[in-house]
Amino acid sequence: MARVLVLDDEAIVRISCKRVLEGEGYDVSVASSVKEAVTLLEREQYTLAITDLLMPDVDGFEFLEIIKKRWPSLKTIVMTGFGTVEASQKSLALGASQFLKKPFLPEELVSAAMAASNAETDSYYD
Repeated sequence: MARVLVLDDEAIVRISCKRVLEGEGYDVSVASSVKEAVTLLEREQYTLAITDLLMPDVDGFEFLEIIKKRWPSLKTIVMTGFGTVEASQKSLALGASQFLKKPFLPEELVSAAMAASNAETDSYYD
């Protein structure tokens, strides 16, 4: 079973993503800050991280940079309500495999998660 970490400062987004993905069989953890997400990544092995771009403590780009340095094989999906071509390009350049513009349909989230988590990868804990 794929383990997914969802990072968003909005509780409704975290809860919604968790419900949708758990309904598809994913094991989902949630975090409301980058600090909390990094702590979870240090403690557990995840297949996929889904992150918002705009958050109060550290933005999603900085989180992607942390992932790229510390867990380069971890698949990532970026979600944002303020999607621009530049943000999408920067996210993809930092290693994101998908870019979802909020609001998105549950089916879009599931499709993105399936594509990212099924991509061939080595464990990022090796």
